[in-house]
Amino acid sequence: MTTTDRPTGTPSEEVEAAKLPPSGFSRRRLGVAIAAVLIALFCLAPILWQLLTSVKVNADISAVPTVYFPTRFTLNHYTELFTRRPFLQYVGNSFLVSILSTLLALGLGAPAAYALARLRIPGERVVLAAVLIVTLFPYILLFLGLLEVVRALNLGNNYLALIIPYTAINLPLTILVMRSFFQQLPRDLEDAAKVDGFNTWQMLTQIVLPMTLPALVTTGILTFISAWNEFIFALTFITREDMKTIPVAAAQLGGASIFEIPYGPIAAATVLGTLPLVILVLLFQRKIVQGLTAGAVKG
Repeated sequence: MTTTDRPTGTPSEEVEAAKLPPSGFSRRRLGVAIAAVLIALFCLAPILWQLLTSVKVNADISAVPTVYFPTRFTLNHYTELFTRRPFLQYVGNSFLVSILSTLLALGLGAPAAYALARLRIPGERVVLAAVLIVTLFPYILLFLGLLEVVRALNLGNNYLALIIPYTAINLPLTILVMRSFFQQLPRDLEDAAKVDGFNTWQMLTQIVLPMTLPALVTTGILTFISAWNEFIFALTFITREDMKTIPVAAAQLGGASIFEIPYGPIAAATVLGTLPLVILVLLFQRKIVQGLTAGAVKG
């Protein structure tokens, strides 16, 4: 049988074969892979530098020319954090402030967002415009006003001096994000719940919020990270050593003398301060992706 007599596939098989991506070397794929690697290295380079600095010996840290990849490693910088300073207490302070401000932001923002998404409120557009303006407003400009409020209420060296501003700063973003998710939910579920005798609060807590769990997780993590990394308010409103948060404690690490900058302990404090956020994102990465991509495709 000649080559022209060989049986060919059905038209459907030929169409499927034509849809398959070409195999072998592809310059486009190689370029995309190289670009992805370069972008990843560019983003992770500061983190890698801090990690390497935290395990370098002091001689390599101060060496000229710079030692980028050390051959000698030490954990003395990490142990020094816990022997010279109450670092675990700093971590606990940051957790307390961040978790409470996150819970308050979600607890106040979710009902407000539901009211703006479902209820007919007089002046709704004005309220939304005000929330948007507050979101875009640089919070550092509120510093002097908050300082006077803290002085008037005698909230210095009090966790409320951090929890209340953090909640107020993150509340507008929480309202805007949650409102967009509530608007995507079908109203038929709420109508059926009303027929079954649910009031507004029961419908929000038992039906709506469980369906918007990815949005709650995403918004909560963003609020938590914002509160965890905040520096100016924590530096000014809290002066007691046992109440400081991680960013302030890491910035105020001192060396053996006034002229020494402890680069190793500072890098170790930075790594330990970032590690809880990395673990948090890894634990909830699926919910975060669902929250960020929800509503992107409407079908």
